[in-house]
Amino acid sequence: MSAVMNNLMNEPAAPVAESPPARAVKPAVAEKAPTLAAAPVQGNGRKISFKPFLLAVLPPILGLALLVLIWEIVAAKSSGIPTPLVTLKAAIVLFSDPFYRNGPNDQGIGWNILMSLERVGTGFGLAALVGIPMGFMIGRFKFLSGMFNPIISILKPVSPLAWLPIGLLVFKAANPASIWAIFICSIWPMIINTAVGVQRVPQDYMNVARVLNLSEWKIVTKILFPSVLPYMLTGVRLSIGTAWLVIVAAEMLTGGVGIGFWVWDEWNNLNVPHIIIAIFAIGVVGLLLEQALVAIAKAFTYEEVRS
Repeated sequence: MSAVMNNLMNEPAAPVAESPPARAVKPAVAEKAPTLAAAPVQGNGRKISFKPFLLAVLPPILGLALLVLIWEIVAAKSSGIPTPLVTLKAAIVLFSDPFYRNGPNDQGIGWNILMSLERVGTGFGLAALVGIPMGFMIGRFKFLSGMFNPIISILKPVSPLAWLPIGLLVFKAANPASIWAIFICSIWPMIINTAVGVQRVPQDYMNVARVLNLSEWKIVTKILFPSVLPYMLTGVRLSIGTAWLVIVAAEMLTGGVGIGFWVWDEWNNLNVPHIIIAIFAIGVVGLLLEQALVAIAKAFTYEEVRS
């Protein structure tokens, strides 16, 4: 290699051809272009773009405007449906004092929503305490999976309201019967999603656990739980949405204090504006519950799973 380098160093350099003398180039006369107004810039010199903001804000506004327009057209052709303006005025009066109490069955909409949330939280919490560990066991052991899969396949399609008479028969009261219906409708997504997450854990992880002779507790806490967490949170999100849907219908049937019974009571009084207000209130509360669980899922999920 040194010889090759020496030969390359000792070779005479090739003569460089002389370049012809450069010609003088006559500068072109710049044509006048029409001046345009400069786009607004920030202090650091970057242009301000409103396009992302408009794309984020404009579609929801247009969607709500379309909904109000359709509502106005339907209300104009039907004497029983109030207009958006009439409903808005009723909502202002209703939410001016949402927590009044004139008796056990005459309470503001705020108390009714809180009572429904309490029932949902109780039934949902009990379903999580039972469903998530059960999903881990079903996904972990094939024997348990074969034993419980037929039962889950039979009971999961049953409407939660079909379980309500069983709850009334067993508990002899409306409140625990409603919680029972929430429990039943919430437990299936948690069991199924958790079990599927456990079954999809890479086999290499389990082989390493066997080589290291890890205990079952170490396998669950160090290997299974971090891998199953995205699936488990998906089941939780599905359960809370189903629970909030079911509680409205359950309270209509069982009575008492709750947003479902409040809607039914307003129907008996032919107070249609309050029914429409309750529909929007139920939707907003459901949206807030969904967004809260999405935020929790993002906080406890790996970056690659978020995307």
